[in-house]
Amino acid sequence: MLRLLNVNRLGWMVSILLAVLVLCPLAAVIIQVLLPGVFFGELNIGDLSLLLDVFNRPLWRKSLENSLLLGIGTTLFGTLLGTALAVIRSRWRFAGATALDAAAWILFIMPSFILAQGWIMFSAGNGLAASLLGWKWVSGAVFTPGGLIAVMTFSKFPLAYLSVRAAMEWKMDMLSQAARLCGARPWRVWLTIEAPLLLPSICSGALLVFMDTIGDFGLPSAIAVVYRFPTLPYSIYSAIYTSPIRFDMAGVLSLYLVLLITLAIAVQFYILRRSRYDILSGRAERLVPGSSGRYNWLLSGTVILLLIVVIGIPIGSSIVMSVLQVQSDGLVRSNLTLQHYAELFRHGADLFPGIGRSLAIAATASLIGLLIGLGAAFVLSYSRFRFKKAIEAATLISFAVPGVVLGIGYIFVWNQKWLEVLGLRLYGKPSILVLAAIAGAIPVITRIITGSMAKVPEQLLDAAQMQGASLISRVRRILIPLIRGALVSGALAAFGSCVFDLAVNSILFPPNFVTLPIVIDDAFEDMRFGYASAATVTGGGIIVLILTVIEAVFKKKGATA
Repeated sequence: MLRLLNVNRLGWMVSILLAVLVLCPLAAVIIQVLLPGVFFGELNIGDLSLLLDVFNRPLWRKSLENSLLLGIGTTLFGTLLGTALAVIRSRWRFAGATALDAAAWILFIMPSFILAQGWIMFSAGNGLAASLLGWKWVSGAVFTPGGLIAVMTFSKFPLAYLSVRAAMEWKMDMLSQAARLCGARPWRVWLTIEAPLLLPSICSGALLVFMDTIGDFGLPSAIAVVYRFPTLPYSIYSAIYTSPIRFDMAGVLSLYLVLLITLAIAVQFYILRRSRYDILSGRAERLVPGSSGRYNWLLSGTVILLLIVVIGIPIGSSIVMSVLQVQSDGLVRSNLTLQHYAELFRHGADLFPGIGRSLAIAATASLIGLLIGLGAAFVLSYSRFRFKKAIEAATLISFAVPGVVLGIGYIFVWNQKWLEVLGLRLYGKPSILVLAAIAGAIPVITRIITGSMAKVPEQLLDAAQMQGASLISRVRRILIPLIRGALVSGALAAFGSCVFDLAVNSILFPPNFVTLPIVIDDAFEDMRFGYASAATVTGGGIIVLILTVIEAVFKKKGATA
């Protein structure tokens, strides 16, 4: 049966799956704007004037302005930082290189609300910076628009780093050597030849940073506790969780988020279609980092200083918090304790059952998402399927829309009475968490894989097809060996993001089915900061260890994540 699969049929399969997983739930949220209550058996006509209220209501207008400022600023600086680090890490050996890889994964999988808590504990007026180091200026520097862009840059740059790093798996020496033979200096070779050839991955990374920033709810909302900076996701959350509940308002604001993402995708298409980037040939070699020579100390010092800021502040603050008996008593010996960690192991604690459930959901979602994402990336890169633009849009929309909105869409779709006859009324069952996790995993995987596929010439696959190779055979024997680093990166990235998806878990978790992010968030809401920090450190450490082991196993087999 698999031998009968062709590109056109693959396109239809991917389209149907994306329609079920992504488009139908989001369409349900938008329909709620036009027909409020239709999913609850009431047929009313919505007020379309709400569509223009985003320019009249001060909170909505400010939310839109703040989201644009945060998204553009973070995309610019996060892409520059992630690209520079990926190039340095791929080309040279230096102390701290492995730690940089680990830091990228830690920041990627850590939920933004936990990172925000760390920055708040460090930067608040009576935080660790002021009480331990005497740096009272930190509070005024962080809690400003520029400070928030810096915090978001330090949290989101791994998206660009992982995308560009995967694209540098193979050497591009063929063109570079020709330029050097013509007398070009190394910097000119990189700037005029190598950097432009990395453009697909840089654009993919920038798009991921932009979408993750303007769709992020956790970090802006947590920092808003001490510094009011409303964004679109925050206003959507307010519309849903303040009385009276306004699903129609949430739908309008979600629509503007989708429009912003569509505009960003259009810009990416315009840039990428102006040139060709398929430069791999049969003489391609895997890129191995070389010696950094006399600059080793400079690279090592810069990277270690950066790691202290991006990891030491947000996560270090959580670690310090987890061993303090009383927060206000400071970091003194008499105030140190391990009682918060002991509570994690007491009888009836939810942490470890929650970790087990989150791991099972994330593993299932990342594997299924990898298959769908690979199929979607193949259709986008090598087919003339008539609805490929719709596939491109669908794979990105779920990444942009906050998990809160996606979760509400799943309630509308999977809580219909007529589905109960078919056994598909999934609301209140663990399987709905898996479906939502797959929807969230697909865009991450597709973006990372598409960036790598841009380097593989279509002629390699066409030559195999002319010899009678089936679609499955061409993908398995030619494409996968060339992009296996990107496949590992995509799967691990999806796995890490699924484990800590607080928004979807908060909306959809069934009764008595507590997951890891729910355990941590409940502890924060109950103001048990020590227990929540201990749960964060323990749960996050377990997840990072699992990712590190998996990456090491694949690295031995020649696939670098």
